[in-house]
Amino acid sequence: MKRIIVSVTNDLVTDQRVHKTCSILTEIGFEVLLVGRKLKNSIPIDRNYETKRFQLFFNKGALFYAEFNIRLFLFLLFNKKCTLFSNDLDTLLPNFLVSRLQQKKLIFDSHELFSEIPELVARKRIKKIWLIIEKKIIPKLQYIITVSDSIKKYYQNLYGVSAIVVRNIPETKKIHRTKFNFDVKEKKVILYQGSINIGRGIELMIQTMPLLDEYIFVIIGDGDILDVLKKKVISLSLEKKVKFLGQKTPQELKKLTPNASIGMSLEDDLGLNYRYSLPNKIFDYIHAKVPILVSDLPEMSSIVDKYSVGEVLRERTPEALAQVIVNMSNKNYEKELKAAVKELNWSREKERLISIFSSLD
Repeated sequence: MKRIIVSVTNDLVTDQRVHKTCSILTEIGFEVLLVGRKLKNSIPIDRNYETKRFQLFFNKGALFYAEFNIRLFLFLLFNKKCTLFSNDLDTLLPNFLVSRLQQKKLIFDSHELFSEIPELVARKRIKKIWLIIEKKIIPKLQYIITVSDSIKKYYQNLYGVSAIVVRNIPETKKIHRTKFNFDVKEKKVILYQGSINIGRGIELMIQTMPLLDEYIFVIIGDGDILDVLKKKVISLSLEKKVKFLGQKTPQELKKLTPNASIGMSLEDDLGLNYRYSLPNKIFDYIHAKVPILVSDLPEMSSIVDKYSVGEVLRERTPEALAQVIVNMSNKNYEKELKAAVKELNWSREKERLISIFSSLD
C-alpha cells in the first residue's frame, strides 16, 4: 500500500480541512500518517488513519518553528513513505528537503498566504525569513493546492506556478442541533467561530454590542487575544451580552452553529493574507442555514454576491455594523441558503483533490 505522510503544525483535532484530506487519501488506497503537535490542552484524537503528535519544549515564537521543523525533518527522513504532503509554509522546508534527498513526491497545500499573516506584517526580519523559504521552494513545486482563486493568481503571477483551488467546504449532512449552555432569553445570536486572533473583527463586534439590545454575541474558539477580549468585555460591562464558549471539536461546533441568527466573518484588511482569505467558517455557516455577514474583501464578498446568502459590511464602524445587523433581521435568506448548500458541498469539491492524488501514479 502507498504510504503518505501529511504534516501540519497544529494539534490536529480541529483542523477539518486536513482531516477531510486524510479521509480521502484513505478512501482511495493510501496508508496515511498525519503528523502535528501536542499541546497542554490537546484532547485525545481517534481517527481511521494513523496520527503522530510531537510534544515540544517550545510552543510559540521562533524557537517553536525551529524545533518543530527540525523534529519534522528527522521524522520524515527516517520513516517509510512514498509521498509527502505539506500543509502551509511552516511545514514546507523539511518536506521539501526530504523530498529532494530521497526523491519522493511532494504535495503542498497552502491554506493561506503565510508570509502575509498580520502577525508578520510589522516583523520585517521574521517575515523576510519566511519569504526566502517561499521564494526558494514554491517555484520548484509540481503539485500545489490552495483555498481561493486570489491566492492561486498570486502564486501564478509571482512564481509562475499553477495551483488547484480546493475550498474547505463541509460535507452535506443532517445537523442535530445542541442548545447553548446558557439561556439566550429569546435574544438573537451573532456567532463568531474560529481563531481568536487580531484583525478578525471581534473587537469591532464587541464595541457594537451596546447598540444591539436584542442580540447576544457568542464567540467560539481560542487564540492569541482571547484574554485581551475577555478583559475588554468586563471593562465595558458586557458580560451578559458577550459569551465565550472556548474551543470546540468540529462535531460539537456543527451542533451549535445552527443556533445563530447571523454568522460573522469580518476580517480586517491587514495584508494580503486576510484580503485573499476565504475562511472555513463561511461555508460552515451556510451549511447550518445561517446567513453570513462578511467584510468587503474579494473572496468573501463574492460568495455573498453570487449566492445572496447574507450582507457585506462596507463601513467598519459600530454604527454601520449595527445597522446592517438590524437590516439582516428583517430579511429571510432561507431559500438562498438552501440553494447555496446544493452547489457548495464537499462531494463536488473533493473531486479536484482526488484528481491530484490520481496523477501521482
